[in-house]
Amino acid sequence: MKLINATLCLSLVAGLLVVAPAAQAEEQLAASMCDYVKADDKNRFRKLLSDNRLRLRNIYDGVLCDGLSLIRFAVKSNAAGAGEFIIKQLPAAQITASGDIAWAESNHAGSGLIAVLKARAGGGE
Repeated sequence: MKLINATLCLSLVAGLLVVAPAAQAEEQLAASMCDYVKADDKNRFRKLLSDNRLRLRNIYDGVLCDGLSLIRFAVKSNAAGAGEFIIKQLPAAQITASGDIAWAESNHAGSGLIAVLKARAGGGE
């Protein structure tokens, strides 16, 4: 019985050690994405996605920067290049459903990304 308990405890500890680095790596990726958007560094953002074999449309909903989606964070940070890249990577239906256009118009009416958002949402997909 002691052998079973010891084996179970050892398995749980080993499992925790495997999960913790993966979660930390995901947080680091998200933090890097936010940093690149804030700096309006489209090329490094694109390279980060490519190096990690990620598609933005698959991870978009899981990444928040200062509590905002990547598009809203780009609008807030006035990151035109990175914001346009993000918008072009997402399906038009997702942009239309997200409410980002209305949010941008009410919070950052002078942003150049509003026109890009409207063009993408109007294009359909």
